Amino acid sequence: MKSFKIALAQFSPFVGDIESNVQKMIEQANQAKKQNVEIIVFPELSTIGYPAEDLLLRPSLAKRTVHAFEQLAAVKDIVMVFGFVNLAEDGHRYNSAAVMKDGQVLGVYNKQNLPNYSVFDEKRYFNEGHQHLVFEYLGHKFGVLICEDVWSLTTVQQLAQLNVESILVLNASPYEVGKPQHRITTLKELAKQLNVHVVYANQVGGQDDLIFDGTSFVINHSGDVAFQAPSFKEDLYIVDYQAEEKAYKVLESAPALDTIAEIYQSLVLATRDYVQRSGFPGVILGLSGGIDSALTLAIAVDAIGADKVQAVMMPYTYTSQISVEDATEQAQRMGVTFGIAEIHPIVNSFMQTLYPFFGNAPADTTEENLQARARGTLLMGLSNKFGNLVLATGNKSELSVGYCTLYGDMVGGFAVLKDVYKTIVFELAKYRNSIAETPVIPERVITRPPSAELRPDQKDQDSLPAYDVLDAILYAYIEEDQSQEDIIAKGFEREVVEKVIRLVDRNEYKRRQGSIGPRISSRAFSRERRYPIVNGWKAGI
Repeated sequence: MKSFKIALAQFSPFVGDIESNVQKMIEQANQAKKQNVEIIVFPELSTIGYPAEDLLLRPSLAKRTVHAFEQLAAVKDIVMVFGFVNLAEDGHRYNSAAVMKDGQVLGVYNKQNLPNYSVFDEKRYFNEGHQHLVFEYLGHKFGVLICEDVWSLTTVQQLAQLNVESILVLNASPYEVGKPQHRITTLKELAKQLNVHVVYANQVGGQDDLIFDGTSFVINHSGDVAFQAPSFKEDLYIVDYQAEEKAYKVLESAPALDTIAEIYQSLVLATRDYVQRSGFPGVILGLSGGIDSALTLAIAVDAIGADKVQAVMMPYTYTSQISVEDATEQAQRMGVTFGIAEIHPIVNSFMQTLYPFFGNAPADTTEENLQARARGTLLMGLSNKFGNLVLATGNKSELSVGYCTLYGDMVGGFAVLKDVYKTIVFELAKYRNSIAETPVIPERVITRPPSAELRPDQKDQDSLPAYDVLDAILYAYIEEDQSQEDIIAKGFEREVVEKVIRLVDRNEYKRRQGSIGPRISSRAFSRERRYPIVNGWKAGI
């Protein structure tokens, strides 16, 4: 038995771009070779990226995959373990891993446990594998698993019974709050229980609404963590197996992020990858002087740079001078392109045009929505003219209860805070200020009562419960699937709970028309929480 080095390629594939992904894999393999690495492990489906969805059904995939293998075969003197789509001769399609050295495929493993819950839809695309893959190299016995496989105790036990010493796990495990630590805690127990080392390589990067955090790691058979890679950072990480100790050398790991820092970094990564990989030269957003747009601006600047961010303040009669001042100040602090566009003429024109229809009907939310829609139209006009992506700035609390305007403040191609409750928005704003020498978000934006400023002296709490109460009810109803009576039993007022649930159920049609945004929770809208718009379900039971 010999000592050896393994590289974890915490890799950010570009979904569908097999050519560039393979070139990147070759570069990482050659980089690892220079550091005397014997084995490099890439994430799940690393050649095509995850999730590739219906790209997996394209007729030319087989030809592209063959070409990818031909290119990877040119890499010599290192064992590559990578993910690919296996289009078998029997017509089945598998989510697979290949073990390749010097152009020779030493083995192929087909994923056995296909997740089909939450954000996963693998049974739509893949067939289940039924065979384990074990290979011996440098006197050490390795087994290969793919993502969900490692969460099946039966599957891992079967592999351990084959006297495997190290399990190489290829992953595309999406991020949600607390998930990085949950993986490590769970697999520490598994490694100790089955007396196997776990080498866990995870994808990193944003893909549409999904975020992959990386946080790859190595756990010794003792259950101790030998190494943990940083979250949200693409890089090559090398660990040493020491034959004498029969364990991987313990290296200094990246410090764990606290929850708010973790969320903030995930949103920055998601925004950067979505904007850049979609080919937009920059972004534009409405900066209202409120906390949601202020936080969105900070995330955008951190993601792609101030020179690629434009903010527009669009005041109306009910916009306070404080809001104009705070928006202007933040834009100056962050160095973004900034302008003010009065919307009085637009709204007044709308009102004049609609007067023959409205007559003397009393003002209501209709007039408020016209203001929001005027702003949405301006942002889309600027986007069309200059090509920048509009960022929607609404949060999950508002989206849940419909406290937002279709074709108004919901306008945009990417909703950065779509899965972030309002109470967390405040915490993220404070966090962003805490890591800057000079706070980038004016303190007044964080401390004053939130308002849409669509009517005189308007406050959010005129229409909604206090956000700490609202968010607690929403979390119980959306994330935990609790019934109305269960939530009331927790001590919330019946009238408030009934109102909130009624608003959530009534506004599914709005959410269906909103833009996508990064998922950070266990129950985000769209991929996970898919309710029929029209239904007769009663939430009370």
